[in-house]
Amino acid sequence: MIAQLLKKSFDRYYEAPLDVWTYFAGLCEQKTYKKQEIIKQSDKIDRFGYFLLEGAAASVVWKADKQACIDLHFEGDFFADDLSLFTGKPSPVEILAIENVSLLRISKTNIDHLHQTPIGQLLFSIGDQQGYLAKQQQHIELLTKTAEERYLELLQKNPDWVQRIPQKYIASYLGITPQSLSRIRRKAAGK
Repeated sequence: MIAQLLKKSFDRYYEAPLDVWTYFAGLCEQKTYKKQEIIKQSDKIDRFGYFLLEGAAASVVWKADKQACIDLHFEGDFFADDLSLFTGKPSPVEILAIENVSLLRISKTNIDHLHQTPIGQLLFSIGDQQGYLAKQQQHIELLTKTAEERYLELLQKNPDWVQRIPQKYIASYLGITPQSLSRIRRKAAGK
């Protein structure tokens, strides 16, 4: 069952055989977190990669006493604090459950083990490439589109996000205040 979920999530990038994902799943452990529970603390070293089975999580950084949401994670997403995981150093990224969460986590040791296999090298290379492309697209959109345009695209691509995620995370993810998001939402509802 879990191997099939892993395969289904990655098939849009590369269709690896199910036995690859069965092996991958065997190197992971399943964990649960309650809403608002911290999955990875800021200024700590992350020693895991994650695959979200149920729920939603956010990667945030703190500036003074305010959170800035740098990424949102939903069912079927692979994610980590890559900065910490691959440098072996603490980073300011905090990963927080914003709903009750069930996830798989794979240790850095097992990630390194998979990197030693040809299929592991291929899958991680493809995953890294896709992650980089998504982040670059997000950065370009932040610089070239208005907050309203970004919100409307988010609403079109991921309508369930707007229903599931607290407004403060969506606003922060879009780079605006919750008040600005409220105005944009009212305007969009009036169209």
